[in-house]
This record gives sequence, C-alpha cells and structure tokens, in this order.
Amino acid sequence: MNTSRRGFCVLGLAASAYFATRSDLLAEVAKCRSEYNGIKVGCITYSYRSYAPAITPQDIIRYATESGLGTLELKGETIEPFVGKGKDFSPAKLKELRRMFDDAGIAIHICKMGGPDGYRAEIAHGLGATCITGEVPDPTKPDEQKRVGERLAKACEKYDHYFAFHNHTQIDALTYDGEWFKASDRLKINFDIGHYVAAMTDDAKRFISPLDFVEKYHDRVFSIHLKDRTTKAHGAKNLPFGTGDTPLKELFPFLQKKGYRPYCDIELEYRVPKDSTAAREVGICNAYCRAACGC
Repeated sequence: MNTSRRGFCVLGLAASAYFATRSDLLAEVAKCRSEYNGIKVGCITYSYRSYAPAITPQDIIRYATESGLGTLELKGETIEPFVGKGKDFSPAKLKELRRMFDDAGIAIHICKMGGPDGYRAEIAHGLGATCITGEVPDPTKPDEQKRVGERLAKACEKYDHYFAFHNHTQIDALTYDGEWFKASDRLKINFDIGHYVAAMTDDAKRFISPLDFVEKYHDRVFSIHLKDRTTKAHGAKNLPFGTGDTPLKELFPFLQKKGYRPYCDIELEYRVPKDSTAAREVGICNAYCRAACGC
C-alpha cells in the first residue's frame, strides 16, 4: 500500500483534525479512553523505549496520556525499580504504584516481566492485571516446551492468573497445537500479528492468514500486538500503520463481527521521525486504530 503516511494514518478522522496540532488530535482520541466500539486499544510500554532511562511510572503515565491511551501492558523495567524485588520488594510501594495509574485513569491489563512466578503474580494482582506475558518457548525444542508449559500452567492455577506467550518470527500456525499448550486453559496467546506476517512463507501447512490464525485460536488469544510489518518477500520491514502488509485495517472489523475481544496493544517498532516523539507516534497509531474501529 503506497498511500502517504499523513493521508492514511487517520483514516476516517477529519483531515482538519490531523493537520491541526498533534495535541488536538490526541485530545480527540483520548475522549474514548482506548475503547472503540467494543475494542480495547492500548500499548505495550516497550513502545516508549526511546525515552530511556526516562521510563519511570510518572514518565509512562505522561507518555500514555499524550498518546490518548487508557490501558497498558506494563513492562518490568518500569515496575521493579519502583516496587523493588527480592528482599527489597515493598507491598506498600506496589499499592502506591497502583494508585498512581488509577488516579491517571490508566488501567494495567498485562504485566510483562521476569522473576519468580509468585513475585510476578503478586505484582500483577496488585496492579489489577489478569495476565502476565513472556516469550514462547523454542518451537524446535519440544522438551523445553513441555517443561515451560507445565510449570506455567501450575503457576496460573496456583496464583489465579493467565500467562500469554508472545511471538517474534519463530512461530507458525501449528506452534500452539502441541500438547505442551494443552496443559491448562489459562495458558494464552499474545499474538504479535506483525511478526507473524514477517515470518510467513508460501507453505500452506505452516502458515494461514493472520485473521485465520486469530479465528483458529480465538478462545486462547488474550491480546494482539499491533505493528505493520511487510512480508519476508518485501523485506520484513517495520512501517507506519497502514503502509505495510499486515492487515490491521481489516483486523478490527473482523474482531467486531466475530465478537472476539482480545486486548489490542500498539507496539511501536518503526523508526520515530526526527520531528516527532514516540508518544506522538503511538498517538497516531491509536488514531488509526480508532478510525479502523469505526469510532
């Protein structure tokens, strides 16, 4: 798709809203607070990595507010320095962290972090998140898959939460058919639709369309990472929303029609323009999603 970035990013938003100040556009987007005709749109805070080391909770709240978002997948790099870990973990600081986001009107639906299962669960529960995310075990190592699946299934049952596996380009449409993933219905999928598109080949046994993937695993897809990548044949590039090969524009009407309600989290991976910021670009991605939802 060769539509210009400025012309396409806002889809159904009035052109004047885009060509006015960016803050006007983001203020308009923020009115919906991330839920557009039933679809919840947030972002993973990795999207703001270009601001590092300024990724404190206060920073993340400021960026998310500027982006017009009301729900986040919050990474451990922001959580752990604030609440501590091991002997330095502070339940009081965890409560304070929750209050900070609550007061800002921002929900935390997922925590992405490492550490012992009990520690991660306590933080997730404390922040109001129902799910923890991590990387999918190596599909070429079935013993590792089995071990990881069984351990996390037990942790999910013990601590009453979900665990969703995130992919890069290592999965195909058969990865989650294995016995390891059947260890518990609490094991879920954090489907990175852009990375999946970048991995696709013409092998019809291994790859189905991204929307067919969501259909196949609809009861296990807890969240979808939104990015617009091109296929391997087109260089597997990360591009602004609406200019790559990932069917983002089609995804939202599909979810609405089917009644599927995974969290849809923007993951900003394309290069931030020199005259912009990550928070502004996430806001533009948010506006694209809002328009694609018909809002």
